Parts: sequence; C-alpha cells; structure tokens
Amino acid sequence: MYTAVTHDIQVSVFPEYLADRSDPKNDRYFWAYTIEIANMSRLRVQLLSRYWQITDANGHVEEVQGLGVVGEQPVLEPGESFRYTSGCPLTTPSGIMTGTYHMVDDADHTFPVAIPPFSLDSPQTKRVLN
Repeated sequence: MYTAVTHDIQVSVFPEYLADRSDPKNDRYFWAYTIEIANMSRLRVQLLSRYWQITDANGHVEEVQGLGVVGEQPVLEPGESFRYTSGCPLTTPSGIMTGTYHMVDDADHTFPVAIPPFSLDSPQTKRVLN
C-alpha cells in the first residue's frame, strides 16, 4: 500500500499485477490499482479532475488527464471515503505511476491532492540490489 496526505485528504493505492490479463511473450503487462480517497478535513470536498504520469521501465512517460475518476466526480463529506479500481497496461514488466487530483471544498477553494508514486511490478521484473 502507498499513502499520501495533502490538505487533510488521504489517498491510498493498492496495485496488483494481473497475470490473466497480461501476455509477457508479446510485451503486454496489466495492473489493476484500487484507490481509496478519504476526507479527513472538516469540509465537504469534491474531486473534479485527475492527472496521471505513467512511466514504464524504458523511461517512456505517458500523461493522462480528465474529469473525475471512473466516470464520477465524487463528493465526500468529512470522514467519508471513496474507493475505486482502474487499470494500467504497459509494454514493459514494470513501471511507476504518480499523479494529482484537483479538488474543491465547500468554501469554493480549489486545491491539488497528491497521488503517491507507486510501483507496477510484475513477476518478470528483474530485481537489482544496490
């Protein structure tokens, strides 16, 4: 699990390699990741948009942005959380994802919330010890 807290919003990420959706012989690797966003503030907040930076093992960077997550722009009351699962394909056996959610509170203040960097590692990933 990977966790970050920004402006009293906690983002936790649980990545999982999906062997049944991957085909290493054809350089296709797939991960699911579950994200939980918890509002630990005293204000109601809404997730407006997302920005992702996805880097594969070759250093190729892809940026993805858009409104909401999985078709929703969830509103979280103080103490509430929202959980969703999405996926990421790569052509390398490992990579890393990081990003930002853009949110607004009920005082109409917009602010970024960090999505912690998290590893995408498959069983084919070569481990290197320093």
